[in-house]
Amino acid sequence: MAEPLVLLHTLGSDRRMWDPVLGLLSPERDAVALDLPGFGSAPPLPEGSSATPAALAAAVAEQIRSLGLARPHVAGNSLGGWVALELALAGLARSVTAIAPAGLWARPLMEKRGLARAAARAALPLLSALVRSPRGRKLALSAAVAHPERVPAAAAARLVRSYATAPGFEAANRAMRAGRFTGLGRIRVPVTLGWPEHDRLVGRPANLPRSIHSVVLRGCGHLPTWDDPEQVARLLLRGSAHS
Repeated sequence: MAEPLVLLHTLGSDRRMWDPVLGLLSPERDAVALDLPGFGSAPPLPEGSSATPAALAAAVAEQIRSLGLARPHVAGNSLGGWVALELALAGLARSVTAIAPAGLWARPLMEKRGLARAAARAALPLLSALVRSPRGRKLALSAAVAHPERVPAAAAARLVRSYATAPGFEAANRAMRAGRFTGLGRIRVPVTLGWPEHDRLVGRPANLPRSIHSVVLRGCGHLPTWDDPEQVARLLLRGSAHS
């Protein structure tokens, strides 16, 4: 039986960002893509709760338990990568692969005005027409994807719509930017970090523990699953090969 691999998405997307790689993983892993609270079909955390990555990880752990999975391999991208690291630190993951993980920055980030998200909301009435052409997809996605022309129009529209409308975005973004993940050296399972070559949003830290395996994703942007699904699948398979 294939070992389970749980996949966690970036801030502002949903589980469908993993669609390009699921078929590539299926011969060797029982891959399950989940929505973080407040994204996709998952309800937000209860009102008054803090949407820190640790809190999101606790909610994901409940989802994992409800699926009957015991210590699966976990992988995530950006915010999902930080949540995956939190699960591993809590002893709830067999291995972790984090692509452009948030939270490894040297200090908390300043709050940022949501101009890009406001622009995405303003574009919603014209979204279908915008993403129909490669030029329109480049305008909509170039901040996160190195090759927007490779993203099908329907998938591009879904990415923009999720980014613009996800009810959990503001709380998760605020909590993410206000914190750091400092437990990397305390994780006791295999950790693989993937760094997209053309990432414009998250940089690789200058220093990492020697136990951490790092890989560069050539030709990829911050959200690499459409840029090069085969390369991403190879990374996920290698990262979850040892436990």
